Amino acid sequence: MERQEIIDGIVEILKTIRTIDQEKLNHVTEETDFIADLKTPSTEMINIAAKAEQKFDIEFEDEDIDDLGSKVKDIVDLIIKSKASN
Repeated sequence: MERQEIIDGIVEILKTIRTIDQEKLNHVTEETDFIADLKTPSTEMINIAAKAEQKFDIEFEDEDIDDLGSKVKDIVDLIIKSKASN
């Protein structure tokens, strides 16, 4: 699975979250910061991770979620790592 495909999937997830400015989702890159750039509430990050698990048919380890950074590339890397270990 290509990194851009994963980013596109993450953007689809983000479109379902009402607290995120939908306009900002047109310019999401790996360097986009969920908290600083998209103003995602930190409490929403767990929800995003859970939706990513469903969307990409993977399961994250709890410690990976705890260590997850706030940039899009961090979750992309985690998705790739989780897919590789399945």
